[in-house]
Parts: sequence; C-alpha cells; structure tokens
Amino acid sequence: MNLLHWRLLVAVADVCNISRAAEEIGMTQSGASQAIAQLEASLGFPVFTRERRYIGITALGEQVVEHARNMLSQLNAIRVLADESRGLNSGRIRLASFPSVTSTLLPGLLRDFKRLHPGIEVVILEGTDEEVEEWLAADTVELGMVMNPGPGRADIVLGQDAWVAVMQASNRQARHAKAYGITLKELADQPFILATGGCVVNGKSLMEKAGLQLSDIRVTVRDWISACKLVGEGMGVALVPESALPEELRNLCVVPVTPSIHREFGLVCSPSGNSSSATQALLKGLRRGVVNS
Repeated sequence: MNLLHWRLLVAVADVCNISRAAEEIGMTQSGASQAIAQLEASLGFPVFTRERRYIGITALGEQVVEHARNMLSQLNAIRVLADESRGLNSGRIRLASFPSVTSTLLPGLLRDFKRLHPGIEVVILEGTDEEVEEWLAADTVELGMVMNPGPGRADIVLGQDAWVAVMQASNRQARHAKAYGITLKELADQPFILATGGCVVNGKSLMEKAGLQLSDIRVTVRDWISACKLVGEGMGVALVPESALPEELRNLCVVPVTPSIHREFGLVCSPSGNSSSATQALLKGLRRGVVNS
C-alpha cells in the first residue's frame, strides 16, 4: 500500500464514486478499481460496499478512512513546515501556454503540485505560441510552454503527440488510408479545413515545410474541435494533433500521417523563473512525474 492508495480511499469515501475519485487524483478508473481491490485484500476485509450506482462504506471501512484522513492531514502539515523552511509557503508562478495544451495537458500536471504546495498560486496566461515566446523574452512570466523547443532549450520536456489527418468517415479514401496512412502530398490538393490552435505550427506550415501548398482552403478556424466538426459535415479534411481530437469521433475517420510528424512540448524558464524557488519546486515535481509516468 502506498500514499496514492490512501488518497484514493479518502476520495472514494468523499464522492461515493470510483470514477470521480480516480479523476480527482489522476488515476484511470480501472487502475483505481484494482488499487482498491489490492488494498482491501491487504487489509483482509472490505472497506466499501458496492451497489449499482453507489459506493458505501462498511463499519470497519469508516474507521480505516478516518485513520487515512488523519495520516494525510499530518503528512500535509509536515509538507507545510518543509515549504515554510524553504520559503515556499506562498508565492505566484505565471505560466504561459497556448490554447491547444492549456485545457488538455496542464490541468493534470498541476494537480499534484497544488495539492503538495497549496500556498503557491499558479496563474495560467493563454496566448499564441508566438506570444508565449515574447512573454518569456520580456521576462513577464516565470515559465512558458514552448512547442518544439529544440535540443537543450527546455528545462523539462513534457511529452509529444503525433499529427493525424481527420477525414469524413464516409470518404472512400479514408477507409483505405486508415490502414496504411496518408501522406501530406495526398492531403494537399483536397478541400482543407485549416485549424491553427493558436499556433504557428499547423496544417499550413507543415505543408510548407514539406515543400507543398494547400490548394483549396475552404475554412480557417482557431479551434481544433471546430475543425473536426466541419470535417464531419463533409466540408473537407484537416490536420490535427492527436491529443486535441474530440472524444466523440462520430462521422470522423482518424488517419495516421506517413511518414509520421510529431510536435514536442517543453517548459522554458525566464530569468525570473530561474531565480524563483516556487518555480523550481514546480519543475522538480514535474520532472519526478515525467520519470514515474
């Protein structure tokens, strides 16, 4: 049993739902269910009662949850003392990012940091990737999320995702391409929905980098989801980062681009970020999370 198990235990007791508790602490539902089963097996008795839409707590479970709350509370008190000793009991970090990762990547990354350092406020400033670079250069933010930062520039590389083609499901070419992939050249002459995501790197710039031109841009939008909806209506095809795909893919066919193209995300410190204890604590926590993921 580890700390995550005890946090999960308390979260399930609070919300009476495994799915919501798992989301709250950053686990998958299946992982949470397995963790609870392992914990109960280790204890030798059930902590929860399970009904169709409700999770209850057994009599012994009530006592276990109470002890877990006390343990987590004492642990948090120790962390507060540690933060105070390092000057981390308060502060503000300004983190600049562009829209396509603000709502997808950042919330999960910042969840644990906020729990560990409740006195530090992280303020998200959203702009285009060009604006993020300008804010970093002007030292008006401590951290900036930079796309494709290049070797050695990022203080921490958080991940990458692939560009994919989105086509209408009824498109005859899509059914064949889904199995074998599609090239940028094959996409260049098709009716195109250009989504930018607030970034310089988008379908148009990817084509130009490959020495190609989009010959028939039907619509230009900022939002990736809007582009996918227009594709579903049969208005054209689009190039979208895989992480920005909508959850509902009805009427859509997602096709891998061949050869594959990826975009990388990294956090870059400004001069003020390099001298900020709070910012360095955030980076340290994120590095640990990346290593353990």
